[in-house]
Amino acid sequence: MTIDEIKLCRLVNQHLVTPTDKKTVVQDLMGVQAQFMSNAMHALRIRCTDYEDLAVEENLVKSWTVRGTVHVFAREDLPLFIRANGGQDYRKNQWNGRRFWNARDQWALTPDRQRYFSEIILSALQSGSRTREELKLLCRDEGMTTPEEDSMFDPWGGGIRELCERGFLSYTVEEEKRFCLLPSYTPMTEEAAEREMARRYFTCYGPATVHDAMYYFHATAAKVKAWLSNLPVTSFECGGKTYYFIKTDKNYDQNLPKCLFLAGFDPLMLGYEKKESLYLAGENLRAIFNLAGIVMPAILLDGQVVARYKKKDKKLRMEPFRALSATEQSILRAKAEALWPELTKIEFAE
Repeated sequence: MTIDEIKLCRLVNQHLVTPTDKKTVVQDLMGVQAQFMSNAMHALRIRCTDYEDLAVEENLVKSWTVRGTVHVFAREDLPLFIRANGGQDYRKNQWNGRRFWNARDQWALTPDRQRYFSEIILSALQSGSRTREELKLLCRDEGMTTPEEDSMFDPWGGGIRELCERGFLSYTVEEEKRFCLLPSYTPMTEEAAEREMARRYFTCYGPATVHDAMYYFHATAAKVKAWLSNLPVTSFECGGKTYYFIKTDKNYDQNLPKCLFLAGFDPLMLGYEKKESLYLAGENLRAIFNLAGIVMPAILLDGQVVARYKKKDKKLRMEPFRALSATEQSILRAKAEALWPELTKIEFAE
């Protein structure tokens, strides 16, 4: 394969050439990153044939999954992503032993106090979803101290995240930080889950290199190579690198899409080693992956990132990384107007 053929295969596999139904998209992509829900929703919108703003949350879950980051994913995949240590800690409200969170110097909850406040939170959610602030107030009323609150509701997760990772609850699928109880299910074993995620990766993100998979999963090279040895992958060489993929029946006899407005934190940007991106020139890396950890919304033109953009209300501002011809600007403008008919102002930064 050539570089352009690899690009096209990835775009097809990620449903950016021929959109499909939402369930297929979220399962194939293993969810979409959702620090900001507007980004997650746009990532789905440009890939789904059945996207509806008012019903997008149906059959979706929002929680910490791949790379320890918050994703929106298919409810059917709860056993895959929320495994609770291979099921050993599933819905286990016992907090003895050393864990990531209680090993931190500032952790203030004893095992008994964490169990006590976890019971309060779970009881409150029996009657419906609650916001983060509502849960804080309930715990304060029951005697939670400020240091304990800082532990249970740590900005990066804390005790509330541990409840999510043990299958008790999750975020609701919306921008507001609101939590709800999860339905019961049987978690997959760690080995089976890793094998299934690797299969999906090399099927729906492939062709990809070992470095790409290491970046996506935050895994070691040895781990990725072990997965590959147990998958029906095909490999080839291009540009001095070895690419792996699992064959599908998708149609790759197509042209690269002329223009795509990707979401912030889009899977096409996050799915591969960013320093080896086939879509993003090295000199533009920090314009998309900034030092604060934000992955900016990018514009793809003929398979190459040529700009980033910001949409706020009915205004769209594009920041090109090179001089765009009048024809190219017209293409970007027309695509934007098709995506967002409500726009009243479209501008290009100088």
